[in-house]
Amino acid sequence: MDSNNLDLEQTLHEGKLYRYVNNLIVAHLRDNNLTQAASAVASATMTPLTVEASPNKLLDLVAKGLAVEKDEPGRELSTSALFDANTTFPGTYGSIPAPRVISVDFSVAHDTKGSSKTFPKHETKHVSEHKNAVRCARFSPDGRFLASGSADNSIKLFEVGKLKQMLLPEGKDGPVRPVMRTYYDHLQPVNDVDFHPQNTILISGAKDNAIKFFDFSKTTAKRASRVIQDTHNVRSLSFHPSGDFLLAGTDHHVPHLYDVNTFQCYLSANVQEIGVNSAINQVRYSCTGGMYVTASKDGAIRIWDGVTSNVVRSILGAHGSGEATSASFTKDQRYVLSCGKDSSVKLWEVGTGRLVKHYLGATHTQLRCQATFNDTEEFVLCVDEPSNEIVIWDSLSAERVARWPSNHAGAPRWLEHSPTESAFVSCGTDRSIRFWKETP
Repeated sequence: MDSNNLDLEQTLHEGKLYRYVNNLIVAHLRDNNLTQAASAVASATMTPLTVEASPNKLLDLVAKGLAVEKDEPGRELSTSALFDANTTFPGTYGSIPAPRVISVDFSVAHDTKGSSKTFPKHETKHVSEHKNAVRCARFSPDGRFLASGSADNSIKLFEVGKLKQMLLPEGKDGPVRPVMRTYYDHLQPVNDVDFHPQNTILISGAKDNAIKFFDFSKTTAKRASRVIQDTHNVRSLSFHPSGDFLLAGTDHHVPHLYDVNTFQCYLSANVQEIGVNSAINQVRYSCTGGMYVTASKDGAIRIWDGVTSNVVRSILGAHGSGEATSASFTKDQRYVLSCGKDSSVKLWEVGTGRLVKHYLGATHTQLRCQATFNDTEEFVLCVDEPSNEIVIWDSLSAERVARWPSNHAGAPRWLEHSPTESAFVSCGTDRSIRFWKETP
């Protein structure tokens, strides 16, 4: 087993340990009638307050640990020794989010004249198509998989390694087939997809008001293994980094927060200022889950507390009278990148709501398009509908540095960049999916 797999296993094991300890703490406080403290810890750690644990399990483990420490003070206790051979974990334990390098510091004042970087050349290839417009796409957190959702009600799952092979000259083994699975389980067009942070679970949200869970480790499964039936058109989805919760942005003006284990839905009560005609176009968690952001049809960008589900900042009219179509956090969680039907892409400071950068020069007034950073956050990508081009800006200088023909028949409606490498996909109303990769 290589070192990367060992590191992954260690991270997953540590994640399970943290969740197990949190469960024991919450159960211990609750069972000793320290209800307020149990509720506070449960909220802070995203642990269900009703978590099950054997009576006095925490005390027993601490006593055993102290006994070992007393008997063998020089010995380091392995975390695996804390668990009985029969100990089992709930199936959706999350791991500790891995730290990611922050490439760009938007808080530093720069003289931007002549400072823009050059976006590297990419090669592109048509890799697949649906039977109707492709409405969304998402890479898995590790960048190994890609999923797309379509107006033909289907979802396709791709192996990114094979998408890269398609860019190479055709070899002796014949054509590469990158599609791993195709799921036909929605009754209406698919609006968004997302991957579980640790497990081989893909979720989708659609106009049939359903959120569906697909286990793509099962090669023969064509249908969802679990289904949440919402009350509204599900327009956007985002997993909490722990994998235990998910957010659904719908035609309702308040994000729907679901416990993945129980399917219980939570709604914030602190939303009196939001109009009922404020359907959510996109919802995205920050990388730690401490906040989430929504982009709404009323043109507002709203930032929400990830624990209390209260609105902590509203940027009303963020895109004038036009819809806000996308919003996502930077890796350091200090800024939000948004896109709107006013043909602008903007960067906002989370702490103040101040407009920091304004990326101009791309027209998008019709489609629910998305602006996205590249994997290092040095560049911003979006779509110009009239010219059918992909527009790229230097994220720090806000200068437009490239305009590329999309190679779609008609403007692409969705761009999604890999979180791990210099590669992205474009999805079109022409039903096609194109893969773009930096030229070696």
